[in-house]
Amino acid sequence: MPARSDSTGWSTFEDVIASLRRRWDRGDFLRHVAQGIPPTPVSVPLKGPNITEIANQFGDVQQWVSRWRQTDSGTVRVEYRRVGGRLVGTNQLPHKAWIDTPDALWRTLGVCQLVDRYQALLGLTHAASPPVAQWAMEHPMKVLHHRQDWTRLLDTVTWIGRHANPATYLRQVDVPGVDTKFIETRRGILAELLDRHLPAESVNTAHPPSAFAERYGLRPKPVLVRIRFLDERRRSTPFTDITVRADELAAVPSPVSTVYVVENEITFLAFPAIEDAAVILGSGYAVAKLESLAWLLDRNLIYWGDIDTHGFEILNRIREIFPHARSMLMDRETLLAHRGHWGTEPSPTRRALSRLTAEERALVGELLNDVFAPSLRLEQEYVQYSVLNDALLSG
Repeated sequence: MPARSDSTGWSTFEDVIASLRRRWDRGDFLRHVAQGIPPTPVSVPLKGPNITEIANQFGDVQQWVSRWRQTDSGTVRVEYRRVGGRLVGTNQLPHKAWIDTPDALWRTLGVCQLVDRYQALLGLTHAASPPVAQWAMEHPMKVLHHRQDWTRLLDTVTWIGRHANPATYLRQVDVPGVDTKFIETRRGILAELLDRHLPAESVNTAHPPSAFAERYGLRPKPVLVRIRFLDERRRSTPFTDITVRADELAAVPSPVSTVYVVENEITFLAFPAIEDAAVILGSGYAVAKLESLAWLLDRNLIYWGDIDTHGFEILNRIREIFPHARSMLMDRETLLAHRGHWGTEPSPTRRALSRLTAEERALVGELLNDVFAPSLRLEQEYVQYSVLNDALLSG
């Protein structure tokens, strides 16, 4: 039943348009067009007066019927039915509004040009990629939403299908009018089209569409690791603070025996000099970039993160890769000693953290149960520098 805008609650022509517009917006009519099925005739039920309203508001009823008779034309056909009886007599009232032809439907909705455009784009898509054409038949409104870019989207999809390989960056996609920014700002729609266009074995579903290059067999940006050598005698380069590709760092094991991983950049920069050690900037959940550094399995690996649920989840993830990793300054004593610097964790995580020690799990439980304060967190940069020095000296 369409929404009713008339003050009496009886259907108006605007209600019919609104009902048809909802079906258009869902893509119902264009899906019929794509399948070669006429979208008409289509009807919209009309809500009219009941017997009591006819008796008590007969003048209003006459005006309502008159408006519908004026509407009844070559575009909209009104079907009437007999309503009434001994109380008010028999009356012919509007019952349904009909649109009998596609042309009348398009003119009523004012979408003639959009229909022509969709059919033209669908034809181009069939020629370029039948699998994408099937998608376009299922999602006509998405095609129209991207109609200004559709040709470039198709060309990009077919180029990737022919030329993508692990040595090719997005910057090397050679399609007129397409650059890296075009692809990056349209990854969502391109992913939908590529998932249809490419054979299943060419789509690495282990990566989401946001990891566009990895998902579609292109060359991703290199993963970079920032490392500081804390002992000048153990440096493998003339530099103390370097940012290097993870795959290259993986191939050249660090000569130190102890590696610290921290989260905060100023903490990373201010980390004190330590014999036979280095420090890596972890940057939150980006610690997964350490996975390729297999030589860390043979190092004394120590993680120091924020005392909050996400900090412990990062620790848990590190231990999934390096089970021997230990934590530092992520304990109840450190937390309680810095009460004046407590903050609030915006959205604590409740994921199961199976790699934590009993003491670490107990502290996470206290954080989740608001034992000390609601959604408590202690960020790494608020831990006193002297406390860090004492922890390092104590080993």
